Amino acid sequence: MPSILLTNDDGVYARGLFFLKQALEKIADVTVVAPERNQSAVSHKITMHKPLRIHEAVLGDGTVGFACSGTPADSVRIGLSTVVDSRPDLVVSGINAGHNMGVDTHYSGTVACAREAVIQRLPAVAVSTIYPTLAGDRLEDIWQSTAQIASEVCQKVLVNGLPDKTLVNINTPGLLYDQYKGIRLTRMGSRNYTLHAIEREDPFGRNYYWPAGNGPIDEHIEETDVGAVASGYVSVTPLTIDPTGYAELEQLTQWDWEAR
Repeated sequence: MPSILLTNDDGVYARGLFFLKQALEKIADVTVVAPERNQSAVSHKITMHKPLRIHEAVLGDGTVGFACSGTPADSVRIGLSTVVDSRPDLVVSGINAGHNMGVDTHYSGTVACAREAVIQRLPAVAVSTIYPTLAGDRLEDIWQSTAQIASEVCQKVLVNGLPDKTLVNINTPGLLYDQYKGIRLTRMGSRNYTLHAIEREDPFGRNYYWPAGNGPIDEHIEETDVGAVASGYVSVTPLTIDPTGYAELEQLTQWDWEAR
């Protein structure tokens, strides 16, 4: 039976991870290594100047996973080096509470877990769905639906593999399984936020700031992750860890690099 290392950025006790674990256990042996607390939007931060700790964590079904004192990416790094007996066949990260589309993929600890796995030369899948406050009383059903479709995609990855330096980023709409219109292979779309800082004063007269903003502001272009999810499709986006802009590189070769 294949083996999967399961992780996330919402913390080892997150319900989304629990639903994904249940679905993946039908196709693989699953080991959970995840942050001991929520670390959303920490991106690909890793710990270098202090020790990390791993301790057992009893999950919602009574099984034992492992909690890491570090970041989401740390959980993958230390999980691969200390917890699993051999290299897993696949690393899966999720289910994230909130979509990771467009620029979110740069901020996301969920996607960073998958990216770290790819850096370690392992195939990886990141999974996200609607933010819980937008799901109402259907949240657990949406998690189950997302877990089921993620398991199906993971099966395809286990059978077919992935291109080198590539991860798969899955985003599902806030719908039940039989309400999905289908799966779309997509590119990364356009998602932006209006950001500002709320200034306040502490009891000692010193200013401090709460980062705040509005959004996301999405462009619903059909062939993108943002557009697919808005139209009721599951978005499956291949992301590469090579960020080189090859078309832009070609454009820059036209500049006169001898002139100073």
